[in-house]
Amino acid sequence: MEPDLFTAAAEERQEKYPAASPLAVRMRPRSLDEVVGQQHLLKPGSPLRRLVGEGSGGPAGPSSVILWGPPGTGKTTLAYVVSRATNKRFVELSAITAGVKEVRAVIDGARRATGGFGKETVLFLDEIHRFSKAQQDSLLPAVENRWVTLIAATTENPYFSVISPLLSRSLLLTLEPLTDADIRGLLRRALTDERGLKDAVGLPGDTEEHLLRIAGGDARRALTALEAAAGAALDKGETEIGLETLEQTVDRAAVKYDRDGDQHYDVASALIKSIRGSDVDAALHYLARMIEAGEDPRFIARRLMISASEDIGLADPNALPIAVAAAQAVAMIGFPEAALTLSHATIALALAPKSNAATTAIGAAMEDVRKGLAGPVPPHLRDGHYKGAAKLGHAQGYVYPHDLPEGIAQQQYAPDALKDREYYTPTRHGTEARYADAVEWTRKRLGRRRS
Repeated sequence: MEPDLFTAAAEERQEKYPAASPLAVRMRPRSLDEVVGQQHLLKPGSPLRRLVGEGSGGPAGPSSVILWGPPGTGKTTLAYVVSRATNKRFVELSAITAGVKEVRAVIDGARRATGGFGKETVLFLDEIHRFSKAQQDSLLPAVENRWVTLIAATTENPYFSVISPLLSRSLLLTLEPLTDADIRGLLRRALTDERGLKDAVGLPGDTEEHLLRIAGGDARRALTALEAAAGAALDKGETEIGLETLEQTVDRAAVKYDRDGDQHYDVASALIKSIRGSDVDAALHYLARMIEAGEDPRFIARRLMISASEDIGLADPNALPIAVAAAQAVAMIGFPEAALTLSHATIALALAPKSNAATTAIGAAMEDVRKGLAGPVPPHLRDGHYKGAAKLGHAQGYVYPHDLPEGIAQQQYAPDALKDREYYTPTRHGTEARYADAVEWTRKRLGRRRS
């Protein structure tokens, strides 16, 4: 919505007393040329440059855009640059606090501004993934008719969190994590800039490197840590931010992982794929990220149980019992001790021999069933315990395997349509080599021909 009296007063105070604002706010770029990183989005003629009025599209106006990227990559910054540089009316909403009522008020105001003053409106909607489908639907007429030009920001995968009609009416711009070089340049600018620390304190090389590790590509986190460490150093009368001061100020790097968002699934996927690839170190890294982010240990344990059957199977029959035991243990003990149990299971699964034979076997069998390849159960296998079953021929001619020396009866078990189907193709990995020999031996004695 439009700034009210109190918002305007707060902004005026920030301009008069800039130190009252956080360093990350003070160092926001004033133009697109000051933006750090994201150069793939800032080329001449790009949607963002057209939003600030650079170039002339003739009858083709600027497009609405959805900015998608991890925290701290500049989504809000880009929107504020547009707000400062454009000659359009700029309105900001947050999906955390706004609803359909507020959206409609902005749209009504935009239509009045266009009709009465010829003034176009840019609407910045932060955290759009928090809007429900109905709330997002309320934006469609305004975007489609260009009553507003929408800039929407999200950390979530838009293909999951933004409705398709809104996606189709907007350009999706993907922001990349900032590189160490990007963050380093931003830190050095903040140290010397009049809006920043004004050379009040120095940043030695070893401290800078640790600050880059803490940042993890997040500009906001880097500047927040720098400001806290600089304050601590100045309080101690130091002219440089020592490594020890930084470590004391910033206890640990906040893990870049939103357990309610798509990163939750990305990191979980990376954990399982690292286990599948037998890279124990990578698997432990992703496990640590999940633990540090406060992931539910039961979720991690469930993924490990699935991995044990999906990727290991009979190559190591102990993998599933280990994963199940881990799940039972973490349910009883919780964090922090559960981290040890999850580590135990992750290492065991990563280093186990791998086989997906059980996975492909049931997949092939289910595919045949879906195709209608089923057929009646052979009569000799049907239930013969009820009165009249014998008259129907049920259970007649069935050979009891335990009565035979080898314990295997040469008789048909599968329906006629599937009598020669072979679903299980064991590997020679680990313990499954034993099963490979066993399945070959049993199929031969069952009188099955090779498919």
